[in-house]
Amino acid sequence: MALDGDGSCIAEARHRAVDFLARVQAEYGLPVSARAMDLTQLVVSELVTDARKYAPGPVDLRIVGDLVEVVVWDSDPVLPVTRAADAGRAGQHGLEIVMAVAQGFEVQREPVGKRITARIALPDDPGGGVTGRRPR
Repeated sequence: MALDGDGSCIAEARHRAVDFLARVQAEYGLPVSARAMDLTQLVVSELVTDARKYAPGPVDLRIVGDLVEVVVWDSDPVLPVTRAADAGRAGQHGLEIVMAVAQGFEVQREPVGKRITARIALPDDPGGGVTGRRPR
């Protein structure tokens, strides 16, 4: 999905992520846990918020095995870094949140800008049995 970078793009990206996972359930019968649905929305929101601040770019969602990959590209060449913990700091915790909830995280330089990928397990028990809810 390409986002235009205005204020509504963050909410639009969250809604599209939910729609994507619902289609994955309905069309392919893959279980998607409520936790995966919630965490995907959170990760999309945090990554799109950061991209919007610097240089809005497209968002790609795809299923790889029992993971959903959230990929956000932007044209800013500066790579993100986590900041030291600071209980007094208001905001700027998005990258820390994404890294805490994702099963995988990577940043790649691109010829123009960077690509950030976060991976979230679809089942409730990553590495275990598939325990997500089946489509109705």
